[in-house]
Amino acid sequence: MSTVPVARRLVRQFRALARQPLPAEVDEAARLHLLDALGVGLASRGSAVGQPYVRYAAGIAPDGPATVLGAATGAPPSEAALVNGGLIHSLEYDDTHTGSIAHGSAVLAPAALAAGEAAGASGATVLRVFALGWETLIRMGLASAAGFQAVGFQVTSVGGALVTALIAAELSGAGEDEAVAAVGIALSGSSGGFEFLTNGSSVKSMHPGWAAHAGLTAAAMARAGLTGPETAIEGRNGLFRSFAGDEAGGAAFAALLDDFGSVWHLPKAAFKFYPCCHYLHPFIEATGRLAADGLTAEDVVEIVCYAPAGSAPIVCEPWALKQNPSSGHAARWSLPIVVAARLVERRVGLATFESPASPAVLALAARIQWEPLANDRFPAAFEAEIRCRTRDGGTREVRIDDVFGNASRPASPDNVRRKFQANAARTLGGPAVAALEAAVDALAGAPSLGALQAALRTERTSDERSAA
Repeated sequence: MSTVPVARRLVRQFRALARQPLPAEVDEAARLHLLDALGVGLASRGSAVGQPYVRYAAGIAPDGPATVLGAATGAPPSEAALVNGGLIHSLEYDDTHTGSIAHGSAVLAPAALAAGEAAGASGATVLRVFALGWETLIRMGLASAAGFQAVGFQVTSVGGALVTALIAAELSGAGEDEAVAAVGIALSGSSGGFEFLTNGSSVKSMHPGWAAHAGLTAAAMARAGLTGPETAIEGRNGLFRSFAGDEAGGAAFAALLDDFGSVWHLPKAAFKFYPCCHYLHPFIEATGRLAADGLTAEDVVEIVCYAPAGSAPIVCEPWALKQNPSSGHAARWSLPIVVAARLVERRVGLATFESPASPAVLALAARIQWEPLANDRFPAAFEAEIRCRTRDGGTREVRIDDVFGNASRPASPDNVRRKFQANAARTLGGPAVAALEAAVDALAGAPSLGALQAALRTERTSDERSAA
């Protein structure tokens, strides 16, 4: 058994891999996930739920090297990472690796971009550390499957702080000891609880941004001489014991490092195509199939949704609150509201969550119940079953074996690009959207992030704002 602390082993492997080219499949996946994240963040900037970040960013001194999505001026890297992470996560539209329940891009893209801009890094270097950050965060989630969430945290935030410290240390040219210290320091910045579910408050969106902020700060403090525990991952008060209540998680993560660099998980990470909790997506699809077969809200006597036990605390409990959430944003975690909206309004999209549910949606939600799904495969797959009793005495049933966009049902690059284009256009004008897409596509050969930065900092003209 190795006596090398897990953080030091991780740093050594990460640093070695960061100097090697990515496999072609991983490079393509990294660019698509980065593109998707930037589009989602720009959509959020043009939405009501993103305005707290826009207002916060307006108070930041506009003299740093890093970019805030859609803003013409620069910002300090840790502040840009905070804002951009919040924007990317605000709409619940950002990607997920289902088995680890990690919202990777929302925390890793802001950190890699801000640290890369500050360091003057090449596009290939930023893309590599972004992909390697994904691989690290996924392994953290897999090491304690759903364990973080079971005790009220998400690996995106608590693990994300450590991973972004590793990214920032690498991009800033830190030595091995400084990088290990950065990971240890970042543990003290890990946070992000699920109490927001009690009233549907919007603070969850800050989790990845705060983690990225903590990681960049930790790397800067390590380079300034602050030290941190080498046992931040496996220690008695380390990541897994403190935030997942898991005695074996540290050892499990260390074992998962055995194939780091030979097995790549990022190409299997899922893209989301509805702006709400990922656990709800297969239910929206199932309801869509019923609607396509002619079912209307008026036909429904009762709908029973069969939900995996691991997702139920997020989207089903307490049921009375889910049937009548406090706001449109709170409905992003409401199983009955999204099912009802899909039947009543015939679609679920950004507009669904920008205002409180309509009386017709609430009336149908009151006729919806839930029960545990037997023999579910959560979190490896996001499944759904729906049984509907109709006024003509019939029963209709639909089952979804896994969510669209996951590895078992992958989205095409064109699906992802169309989503990006629609999202980015909520903030950027058409030429800037095209320039941003081209800049991401060209990252692997770009000597700097200049083209990407220029596209992100292009503000709409008055004519474009009027047309929108």
